[in-house]
Amino acid sequence: MYDRILLPTDGSEWAISAARHAFALARLGDGTVHVLSVVDLRHFEDELVGPDREEGMSVAEQSAHAAVDHVRKLAEEADCRVQTSVRQGIPHTAIIDYVAAHDVDLVVMGTHGRTGLQRFFLGSVAERVLREAPVPVATVHLDDERTVPSYDHVLVPTDGSEGATTALTHALDVVTATGGRLHVLSIVDSRAIAGGFESGPALPSIRTTLETYARDSVDAFTERATEAGVESTGTVRVGLPADEICQYVDEAGVDLVVMGTHGRTGLERVVFGSVTERVVRTTGVPVLTVRPSA
Repeated sequence: MYDRILLPTDGSEWAISAARHAFALARLGDGTVHVLSVVDLRHFEDELVGPDREEGMSVAEQSAHAAVDHVRKLAEEADCRVQTSVRQGIPHTAIIDYVAAHDVDLVVMGTHGRTGLQRFFLGSVAERVLREAPVPVATVHLDDERTVPSYDHVLVPTDGSEGATTALTHALDVVTATGGRLHVLSIVDSRAIAGGFESGPALPSIRTTLETYARDSVDAFTERATEAGVESTGTVRVGLPADEICQYVDEAGVDLVVMGTHGRTGLERVVFGSVTERVVRTTGVPVLTVRPSA
């Protein structure tokens, strides 16, 4: 499991939601949560000079310390080990540097603003960390603070790729620790069997081939689950991948989605329209994103 979990915080309620999941994941493996707040130096580059700049920096430092202290108190209440740190710099760079310096296993981040990751805009801290972090990253939406996070139903989508296989390892670790159920889902993209359009008549031979491949991918994962002593459910659907994944999450009561990234770049290119990006920004449950080599 995860021995060292990094939780970046700015004191917002979104960060507090992420903290609750960081604590829950840490407890699964008796890990430590590293709480980091970064004073963004870019806010003080041009607007403020002299005493005004010093005062602004002092206020920002105090806010950062207050943010990590609040999470530290929550961690103690949750009986979770914690270390706190305040840094100065550019947030996403400071986060990545901290990951490397402290051998972090997992980053857990909350989403921000009225739309959270519904607007997964270029330049956001979460987007940059997702692209650049060499370790898995879990993104968390604002949720009900009255409930304790649980991971009884964990979903791993698969297309038979290396990224999906790596994600399976992480998903199995979680459900093994919780005694939960693994859900394996493979989607036959309806556009691939309808000439590139979202709807239309399918070519029978193409559909049969793709459905067979999807079923084989699912069967391979459920067999891995059986070997690990984990109960599992395997499903193949036809449709738009991101939409079908989010729909399955709602229907099956999934608590956590674990997804692999694709290709040589992984999340170095989180393009609009990619399956992972759409699931991250539209599903209501945490998404743990894993690079093929993670």
